[in-house]
Amino acid sequence: MKKVLIITYYWPPSGGGGVQRWVKFVKYLSLQGVEPYVLTVDPEFATYPQSDYTLEKDIPKSVKVFYTKSLELYSLYKKVSSNKEVPYGGFANTKTVNLKEKIIRFIRGNFIIPDPRKGWNKYAIAKAKELIQTYQIDTVITTSPPHSTQLIGLKLKKELEIKWIADLRDPWTEIYYFKQLYPTKIAMQMHKRLEKKVLKEANKVITVSEELKKLFAKKAEGVFDKTEVISNGFDTDDFQNIEINPDPEFFYISYVGTISKEYNISGLIRAVSELPAKIKTRLKIRFIGRVPSEITDQFSYAGLNGLIEITGYVPHSKAIEYLFSSDLLLLIIPDVKNNEGILTGKLFEYLASRKPILFIGPENGDAAKIILETNSGLIFNYKNHKKMSEGIIHYYDQKQTSAVEKNSDLSYLNYSRENLTKKLIAALNSV
Repeated sequence: MKKVLIITYYWPPSGGGGVQRWVKFVKYLSLQGVEPYVLTVDPEFATYPQSDYTLEKDIPKSVKVFYTKSLELYSLYKKVSSNKEVPYGGFANTKTVNLKEKIIRFIRGNFIIPDPRKGWNKYAIAKAKELIQTYQIDTVITTSPPHSTQLIGLKLKKELEIKWIADLRDPWTEIYYFKQLYPTKIAMQMHKRLEKKVLKEANKVITVSEELKKLFAKKAEGVFDKTEVISNGFDTDDFQNIEINPDPEFFYISYVGTISKEYNISGLIRAVSELPAKIKTRLKIRFIGRVPSEITDQFSYAGLNGLIEITGYVPHSKAIEYLFSSDLLLLIIPDVKNNEGILTGKLFEYLASRKPILFIGPENGDAAKIILETNSGLIFNYKNHKKMSEGIIHYYDQKQTSAVEKNSDLSYLNYSRENLTKKLIAALNSV
């Protein structure tokens, strides 16, 4: 069997989409003739923004997982910051942004490059060398964020001449919240230099969308030809025997995952405000995850706070149950530069639920193209409130008349984790 070492900071009991991506790849790699080894940080030393112990059930017992200690700079952050949680999702869980917080962010963005989790690298590099020699592994995959993990692969390739694949799930310097770190020109140059070096030296680059591939290809010559697009996806096993409890009284529009102030909901709020009163009295907009005050305040100012339900972060399995008990699924792309390439993992689980999607974002972006390809919902730009309102009314009326259209298009199955793993194996074999 071909052997591969996967180096990832985020691994169960950590929660989130990045964890699910590689847990699922590992699950299906081991079923498709590849022997994966996993190197991650010891949970005793890690600083996870969220935890989800239910993801551990997907790790095959045959897979060897190795843990190392880490020097965690976020531990210091929690001691000195007014916000006692590890920030994530564009600081979506940050409650206080005072002068002290801005100074902390400035230090983070300009003196801790590329990110505070680089304290894991020296331990991970030492352990990776040991594992490569012990198990005769010739291919390493590093996945980020945190982008400091890519420097582990860079070091291993330089010293051991192994084959190295860099999986970049998000942009590096173009990530939508990067400006909130107040980077100076010198810091930006340092970030870009590291990013370019990773992209040039990796034998192969993997990313999650076509637009991200184009973005990374601009950084260095030859990157486009060696970059493979392997999106996130859904695991069919997660969608078996789901307990469905639809609410006959209310019409639920649900958003699953992280949301921050960069998510432009002004059009949505106006669309909801313009709905007939009889619909608004039976409408619930449910957020499954953390919601910052900047978002809830917008609903309150519009007099819509009574329509909002917030569950907070829930385990992955519970989030899937919420999908099935919803009538319409809300997908919003941050209103930022280069957002055409943002392809959030929740989209694929939305597809697997077979519930209609109300998409708000770039109409020419990768997410919109997939919704069109799979005939899975309605697409709107941020300002098209009239059409949004009509779309909500359309699906509301379907529910009232029990005439909900069943989507018979099976092209969404292209995004199953099992099929995506086949693409990953092809990338492994081409290195």
